[in-house]
Amino acid sequence: MYAAVVVDIPARALSEPFAYAVPAHLADDMAVGCTVLVAFGHRPALGYVIALAPAVSELPGAADLDEARVRPIEAILSPPVCSEFAGPVSLWISREYVAPLSECLRLFLPPGGTPRLRKDEDGSYRLERPAVPEVHERVVSLCPQAADYEPPVRATRQRQLIEALSCGPVTTRELNLLYTDMSPAIRALERRGVVRVDERRAWRGCDDGTTLSSARAAAPARLTSGQREALAAIEGAIDAHAGDVIVVDGVTGSGKTEVYLSAIDRVLALGKSACVLVPEISLTAQTVGRFRSRFGGTVAVFHSRLSAGERLDQWDMVRTGAARVVVGARSALFCPLANLGLIVIDEEHEQSYKQGSSPRYHAREVAAHMARVGGFPLVLGSATPSAEALARCRAGSHLGQTWRRVEMPERPGASRLPEIVVADLRREFSQGARSMFSRPLYDALMEVVQRREKAVLLHNRRGFAPFLMCRECGCVPTCDHCSTALTYHERTHTLECHTCGAVYHVRPYPAPGSACPRCGSRYLAKMGMGTQQIEDALVAMLPDDVEVIRMDADSTRGKDAHKRLLEQFDAAECAVLLGTQMIAKGLDFPEVTLVGVVLADYALKMPDFRASERAYDLLEQVSGRAGRGEHPGRVIIQTYLPDDPVIRAVATHDRAVLVDHEAKQRREALYPPYVRLTNVLVRGSYEREVQRYIGELARLVSDGLERAAAGLPEDARPFIMGPTSCVIERAKDSYRHHFIVKSPIGFDVSSVIASALDTVGARRGISVSVDVDAYDLM
Repeated sequence: MYAAVVVDIPARALSEPFAYAVPAHLADDMAVGCTVLVAFGHRPALGYVIALAPAVSELPGAADLDEARVRPIEAILSPPVCSEFAGPVSLWISREYVAPLSECLRLFLPPGGTPRLRKDEDGSYRLERPAVPEVHERVVSLCPQAADYEPPVRATRQRQLIEALSCGPVTTRELNLLYTDMSPAIRALERRGVVRVDERRAWRGCDDGTTLSSARAAAPARLTSGQREALAAIEGAIDAHAGDVIVVDGVTGSGKTEVYLSAIDRVLALGKSACVLVPEISLTAQTVGRFRSRFGGTVAVFHSRLSAGERLDQWDMVRTGAARVVVGARSALFCPLANLGLIVIDEEHEQSYKQGSSPRYHAREVAAHMARVGGFPLVLGSATPSAEALARCRAGSHLGQTWRRVEMPERPGASRLPEIVVADLRREFSQGARSMFSRPLYDALMEVVQRREKAVLLHNRRGFAPFLMCRECGCVPTCDHCSTALTYHERTHTLECHTCGAVYHVRPYPAPGSACPRCGSRYLAKMGMGTQQIEDALVAMLPDDVEVIRMDADSTRGKDAHKRLLEQFDAAECAVLLGTQMIAKGLDFPEVTLVGVVLADYALKMPDFRASERAYDLLEQVSGRAGRGEHPGRVIIQTYLPDDPVIRAVATHDRAVLVDHEAKQRREALYPPYVRLTNVLVRGSYEREVQRYIGELARLVSDGLERAAAGLPEDARPFIMGPTSCVIERAKDSYRHHFIVKSPIGFDVSSVIASALDTVGARRGISVSVDVDAYDLM
């Protein structure tokens, strides 16, 4: 037997697995996913088995390898711990996203850090995993003798214990919460053989209950016609075993979650498992609550805000089969679910599904590949599907995979889409208004207070003011380590860099000690506004019995902060939830009758070709928070650009207004979904060295593209834009230059860039990142 082994050395040059022989004494214990000890060069190394075959030629990448040169595996260090997709999918991610193979495989490893190889005193090697201890719990249950046992007259605690256990086993922790310390009664009854105490593994991360009313999902008496059509399409894809993709295009509040739940019910009945991805941690408590209300303790949750012990326990729940449904952020995709039968990606248009560090994968593309490999459906749900998803549905297929769109145009029950009001801030200004709240928004907030309802306000800028500026010389304080303006935070009187996290203490005008760093003038004034400033204005404007709850990256830093703030909003009689984009999607509060967008223009004018699409997604999603109950909803969008196609599309609930406009622009300018964008970024401490390196790399990539596209028509050939400095030229003390490759759909741009990187080689002080299907070009 021979094994394909991924050696755990994160180098771009090691982009293929290596072949090793399996000694006879290890053959019975060897399996795909095992961690093994191998000799690599002149040193021992960790490796992960991703394939087994009776001949070397049958292993991936080893067709011409001489069996005589194959070295043996030295030891098995641990049994399989990975998903069944770890081998083929990590290979695909490595090639598609030009990333080291071992880095890609680490996505599938248990959480807690990278395992290390340790040498013992006797010369043997062992696997040292991060020290995260397991926890156990004691479970008390009644024995058959309990039926004939009568406690003494004064043994009140024994009676309480027998009564508590009459409905089934209970943990000692739960008993102590109910009756304080029950240990003496448990010991007394255990000696008499009335109760039995067993110890079992406890799963941290499962006791995260929530009081959110939206975290329950009772099955409706009847599905809407759109829900029935979507569910029928998913069930057809499950039966087809062809790895189809179903895009559920449903308006906000149309009941997409119920479609997911019903589809997963079908998958679980077939003995399979399911994975559900959500874009925001703020949605996790609500979504997990809904899924646990339907599927009980078989639901695991996986995201970055869990502690190390909680992440490991949730992983082990999945690995052991105790959990058959995983809900979480994009990393949940790599949990070791056995017999995976369905992947659901909710709010599939969200940028958070794109990984920002190597390997820079997109969860949608990885999930689609997993569906192709596993022959199960992928469900993408959104009220605002991405341009890529819509284009693939129009084409009917992508990379040999069927893509189908199912519409859900109506909300269930009595709820209707909200009325949209556009408040023209130009008119407000010309009439002398200087408040951050227009007359329509102010009046609407007062009506909400009068009716004792709830409102949501969106402003996608955290902090107190986006920047400070000297009114005498025009200086804007920037970060010492990055070429970005600093954001002022009123609570802490600090300027903070949202790129690198640097913090500078400052006193702006009119506080004593205010001084411009360039000219010394004290007129260093706050410009623009952030969520903290709007919160202060709301508190001053609204009555004291109206709760104002701010939800942004600053107020949600602590563990479970998202859940606590949403529970506070849910429990309030009358409240305003103010926040950034994290409040714009997925949240379901029937009492919300008003949504206000303080200034839509921030999203509209970002220097990004996707700015209009993202702005539409954000505004349409946040609009959908209103009117989800019995009372009608209203949305007020404040803007200086009321005629922009994005504003008109949201105001009329007509996506075509924007889609047609965007399609024409992107087709002419050659942007996705009509081409693929690959951003190659080079950074280093010395600008001249960065420029020299990226110039050489760009020439090699250009030559490689020309050779690879020799047979293509002139208008279908890939080409390079740049190299040039990035929009944020300096970040974290590093200079940043990049070039962008535009290539046709289906063209193998990754191989060309990988070959150029191998030729130019690594250089001290220079780092390169390759972002295929790039979202962030700044």
